[in-house]
Amino acid sequence: MERADAARNRRKILAAAADLLATRGVDGLALDEVAAAAGVGVGTVYRRFPDKGALAQALLDDQEHAFQAAFLHGPAPLGPGAPPAERLVAFAHAYVDRLVEEVEVLAVAETATPTARLTSGAYALHRLHVANLLRELRPKADVWYFADVVLAALAAAQFQHQHQVDGMSVDRIKAGLSALLTGLIQD
Repeated sequence: MERADAARNRRKILAAAADLLATRGVDGLALDEVAAAAGVGVGTVYRRFPDKGALAQALLDDQEHAFQAAFLHGPAPLGPGAPPAERLVAFAHAYVDRLVEEVEVLAVAETATPTARLTSGAYALHRLHVANLLRELRPKADVWYFADVVLAALAAAQFQHQHQVDGMSVDRIKAGLSALLTGLIQD
C-alpha cells in the first residue's frame, strides 16, 4: 500500500510533468525540471521514476488503459466479435491513430533504455493480444515471433521516422501495415 505522502508526491510529479509536456514538449520532461515544477526534491522524482522513459510511461497510463479497454472489451472490429483478421488490422490501425496523437511521448517511453519498450507491461499485453489473434489465423505458425514483427512495425521511433522524416502519410502507413498483415496471415 502506497503511503499517503508518496501518493500525493506522485500526483504532484505527474501533474507537473503533464504541464511541462503541454507547454514545452518532451524536452520539458527533464527530471530536475519536473521536480522543481512539482515542488519536490529531485531524489523524490528519481525514486519513483528512475528515468525520463519511466515518467513518460506513467504519463501515458490513462491512454494505455483506454486503448487496452478498446481492444479487449470494446466494439468490433477492434474489440471482440469480429473475425481475427479484421481485429488484427483494426488493432494496427488503432495503434497508428494513437501514434499520431502521442508519438513523441511514446518514443521517449519506448527508447529511454534499450529494452524499455519490450519489457513494459503494455508491450506484454499487446504481444499476447496479437499472438492470440495470429494463433486463431495460423495455429501452426510461430505466433510469438510474428507478434514481435507486427509490433516492431508499430514502434514509435519507426512511425516517427516514416511519418515525419520520410513524409509518409498516415493512410500510407496503414495501407502498408494492412498489406504486411495480409501477407502474414495467408498460408
